[in-house]
Amino acid sequence: MKSLLGRIPSWLRNRYGVALLVLFAWIALFDEYDLWTMYKLRRQLGKMRTEKTWYQDQIIGTREQLHELTSDKALLEKFARERYLMKRKDEEIFLLVPEK
Repeated sequence: MKSLLGRIPSWLRNRYGVALLVLFAWIALFDEYDLWTMYKLRRQLGKMRTEKTWYQDQIIGTREQLHELTSDKALLEKFARERYLMKRKDEEIFLLVPEK
């Protein structure tokens, strides 16, 4: 029995050391926010931050386009013709669709 106690570290022989070890194992493995869950959440947070910057850039670009369209009538007409296939009364529109 003496040789078995000699191989166990002294902090494990203490009941507080065992309690800390059990507490750490519970938090690391079985808690709602265990280590694996926290890793996945941090990865997701990083991905969402990059998406946030991309969306902010898109918003800035869209606002610039909106400002250009509201300030220039010729550009507004060009945009409406290209994007929404609008036409004047005396015009015809031909769509060219590439074959796959």
